[in-house]
Amino acid sequence: MPVITLYWDELEKMVGKSREEILSKLPMLGCDIERVSDEQIDVEFFPNRPDLYSVEGVARALRGFLDVELGYKHYEVKKADWKIFVDESVLGVRPRIVGCVVRNLKIDDEVIRSLMEVQEDLHWTIGRNRRKMAIGVHDLSKVNFPLCYKGVDKNFSFVPLDFDEVMSVGEILTRHPKGKEYGFILEGKDRFPMIVDSKNEAISFPPIINAEKTRVTEKTTDLFIDVTGFDENVDKALNIISTMLADRGGVLESVEIKYPSKVIQTPDLKAKEMEIDRNEVYALLGFKLTDEEIKKALERMRFGVEIGKIIKVKIPPYRADIMHEWDVIEDIAIGYGYEKIEPEYPPTNTIGSTHPWNEVRDLVKEIMIGLGFMEVITFTLTNERVQYEYLNRKAEGYTEVMHPLTTDHTIVRTDVLPKLLELLSYNKHHLLPQKIFEVGDVVVNDLNRLRVAACITHSKANFNEIRSVVQAFMGELDLKWDVNESDDNAFIEGRRADVIVNGKKIGVFGEIHPEVLEKFELAMPVAAFEVDLTEIFDCGELL
Repeated sequence: MPVITLYWDELEKMVGKSREEILSKLPMLGCDIERVSDEQIDVEFFPNRPDLYSVEGVARALRGFLDVELGYKHYEVKKADWKIFVDESVLGVRPRIVGCVVRNLKIDDEVIRSLMEVQEDLHWTIGRNRRKMAIGVHDLSKVNFPLCYKGVDKNFSFVPLDFDEVMSVGEILTRHPKGKEYGFILEGKDRFPMIVDSKNEAISFPPIINAEKTRVTEKTTDLFIDVTGFDENVDKALNIISTMLADRGGVLESVEIKYPSKVIQTPDLKAKEMEIDRNEVYALLGFKLTDEEIKKALERMRFGVEIGKIIKVKIPPYRADIMHEWDVIEDIAIGYGYEKIEPEYPPTNTIGSTHPWNEVRDLVKEIMIGLGFMEVITFTLTNERVQYEYLNRKAEGYTEVMHPLTTDHTIVRTDVLPKLLELLSYNKHHLLPQKIFEVGDVVVNDLNRLRVAACITHSKANFNEIRSVVQAFMGELDLKWDVNESDDNAFIEGRRADVIVNGKKIGVFGEIHPEVLEKFELAMPVAAFEVDLTEIFDCGELL
């Protein structure tokens, strides 16, 4: 989650309250305070509130929460003659673009710092590391309108930000630090998105880098902001940036975007309206509030409110997190004050007990630690490359992630062993031997399974060593077991075996194949095992 640095002198001035009052109420707004010093406070905000990733957004929210300025804040956008023409050539690459002009800003170190921080935090969160959305900020005086957003080939050249030489698109992707970092987003493309001005000079190569010619400095007073991407996240980001700069005193002007099939004006800062049912409020909160209490709570959260038979709510344009009436009801609870909600004992008293799944997990942990292994915990999300390709295994039975944040986390793991090998590859600089294990969940054919896996790595790690570990492990579980020759390609032929209990395969152990070690960039031998505990124990159903 993003950690935002807020400087006390700036925050107190913008909120209109003392640091003591701010410090006492800030956590109730929905955040964790990481560090406090005389000069600043570091605050971790949840990803669902990207409008709070700047001191301007935090100050706006606190002014309402501390009763300094209640209710909906209207933002005016002056209609202007700024135009961007969208060419057909870019629609198959990165099809959406929006823009805004901000005039009469006093650009100082505080504004530049805040703008850069919120830009990167938005890139990381709703931009999904620039895949879905990327923001460009430019000195308006150096931009020659009208602009054209089009696709170019890899030979198109300009001077990228922080460089003093002309570079082609291909060179930027291989030589420029931002090209190296974000070039994967455009991998496999033969056309590349580019914003050029009326002189056919580049001002931005989204989502990679801006041009040096439009660099923002302390002499800048007017800004042009572009946001490119694929969906509504583009508009959400522009609304957050534009309202943030308006709170700094900037005057907003619209930009006309001319697509081949439509024309739009951005930013669109009109409020969205939502109707809230009182009974739904009472049901979700668990207690009743008066209409006046509901109105006050919503106004403290900077909503517009009209109380009638139905509660009509105006949603601020920067609130990208409001998608359902329950989101508004949650804000009613926050605005009312969690500290005012009196705790009650539930009408039904029950006695908790340990789930069989966790009983098995605890038993296996105790055994493995007793055998001299160190417990690790890895992500349950992984990808087909690490889970199957690296281990020479067939991809089957896995569950895909519908909207993965990165290419590293596209599926739910079906085996624990690949994640342990990946962990060993990250820890090659540590002393040997290394003996690690994990008891963790996997999902196979949409069913949860509980597995244990362990790895040993040092210069002489071998089949006999891991067999002795499996033998001790199964002995501690008081299980009779046998082995069969295994055909698992993750292990070396002739140095691998399946674990058999009651005539059924429950796991595998052996020496990891050199091809697998090479893919994980491991230089030392690795011996490993993995056992499916749900095949041995009645672990109960995991819901």
